[in-house]
Amino acid sequence: MVLTQEVEALIDKPNFAHLSTLMSDGSPQIAPVWVGREGDRILVATGEGSLKARNATRDARVALSLVDFANPYEEIQIRGRVVERRPDGDLAIMDRISHKYTGAPFPRRDPAGRIVLVIEADRVRHQTLPFRHTPGGPR
Repeated sequence: MVLTQEVEALIDKPNFAHLSTLMSDGSPQIAPVWVGREGDRILVATGEGSLKARNATRDARVALSLVDFANPYEEIQIRGRVVERRPDGDLAIMDRISHKYTGAPFPRRDPAGRIVLVIEADRVRHQTLPFRHTPGGPR
């Protein structure tokens, strides 16, 4: 699926996403993640032994939710599947994603078992709600 420019822009900003995978009993498991992008594919770097990686091996279906830090009423919801498990032993992709979020290379330098889950979107929903974020404002 082709991502719109608005969706690409939200993914390219240092916004945290939440990745949902499926446990062996079918129940959802969710984890906050950093995300990167290559064209229309979304990248999540992780360890081969992580629960999200193990779940995605068994069942490639995943979902991502991402909210804009600058405007938490702008969001994307993505349903898709892991189409590739790419080795990242040199941490090239992990470092690129880490720079986006922290301005520095990924601090954990153990390359053993590092992979990238490459996600292809099947459905994407982008919306901006007409609210102003004013926590603690007048009631």
